[in-house]
Amino acid sequence: MKSNLSQTDIEKAFRSALLNGLIRKEDTAVIFHDLSFLEERITKLKYLFPPQTLHAIAIKANPLSRILEFIKPMNVGIEAATSGEVHLALKNGFEPCKIVYDSPVKTLNEIEFALKTGIHLNIDNLSELERVNNLLKTISSKSTIGIRINPQVGIGTIAESSVAGEYSKFGVPINSNRNELTEAFMNHTWLTGVHLHVGSQGCPMELLLNGIGVLYDFVTELNQKRVLINFPPISSFDIGGGLPVSYQKDIVPVSMEEYAKFIQKYYPSLFTTHYSLITEFGRWVHVNTGWVASRVEYVKRDPVINTAMIHVGADLFLRECLNPIDWQHEYSLLDQNGYLKEGKDDHPYHLAGPLCFSGDILAKNIELPRMEEGDYLVIHDTGGYTFSMWSRYNSRQTPRILGYFNNGEKIEMLKERETFEDIAGFWK
Repeated sequence: MKSNLSQTDIEKAFRSALLNGLIRKEDTAVIFHDLSFLEERITKLKYLFPPQTLHAIAIKANPLSRILEFIKPMNVGIEAATSGEVHLALKNGFEPCKIVYDSPVKTLNEIEFALKTGIHLNIDNLSELERVNNLLKTISSKSTIGIRINPQVGIGTIAESSVAGEYSKFGVPINSNRNELTEAFMNHTWLTGVHLHVGSQGCPMELLLNGIGVLYDFVTELNQKRVLINFPPISSFDIGGGLPVSYQKDIVPVSMEEYAKFIQKYYPSLFTTHYSLITEFGRWVHVNTGWVASRVEYVKRDPVINTAMIHVGADLFLRECLNPIDWQHEYSLLDQNGYLKEGKDDHPYHLAGPLCFSGDILAKNIELPRMEEGDYLVIHDTGGYTFSMWSRYNSRQTPRILGYFNNGEKIEMLKERETFEDIAGFWK
């Protein structure tokens, strides 16, 4: 299976949208999602893991309702990091038992709602454990319940997206709280799950596997003890997400096939009916299936560097603008008729966004064909963690969002461009 969309794939889809009148004069930027590729990735994910696995797609990667409607019939679930995401999943028809709720700051009311609704709950800390225990004394619940454990296996190359170091704001650290965790599992018959998440992007496969291994050994030990007191075994094992994707076409990422193969090799029980496996992939599912096209409004030429003034920046690419070393994309250039431009300008380009601060630079020193006003800059691999992080600074209109099949043979509207009335309503 391909890992990225090619320039040719993108050119075909863009020209189809252009020829069908879906890119209007006011559409200074358009977000695209290749729905055929998205379906292919989810199908592959389901094929590689046991049939009983709940693939809870991280909703934070792409919370568009039309995307949620599209993936729901594929019998996947949703991972929610906030109560807002929980309610978004419910509103879009996901069954409570297929929603995994992971927030580290759940209120008492939010916990009670999850338990009464039958949502899978991953407890984040020992204080929350006591809240759940007290609630279960007064209400009945069909929820399966786990606890998030920090395996403390180390951090990856991007500190901000690594959550399994010696310190993390998430979960219960196993090294300093092993006794407390053991006591929790030996005192609460309803506590039948574990959850971990090592990190996202920048965490090598070996680090992810080590994290699974720490909990695998711990659960094996706990289940030997629980059987002696007639407690049900720990059967829910949530491995989180985090498998890196490639944002560059010449860098081959670790494949999901390889990752699943090593999990089965090192921790074989997870691929049997002894466990209900849960995954929380978001970046791997979504990122490579999307891209953005922004019209080039102006080109400022200089003897050393050119600056392309475009219609997306830190509003859509917050991480990229604030941390350009760790978050980078590839770029292509289309002319105003949607054809790929070839060659290389004599001078590289800074790609400058529309927001009113000097840090709104998407990328610097990018080699591209000669840009002209009216061309379209394509930013690759934007299907996740872009629009979901949209900034309201400067009251920019969110772009039109299109989904397509088979390189643009069929195109549908996923979300319309915001109107000025929509913006005024947000601030009202």
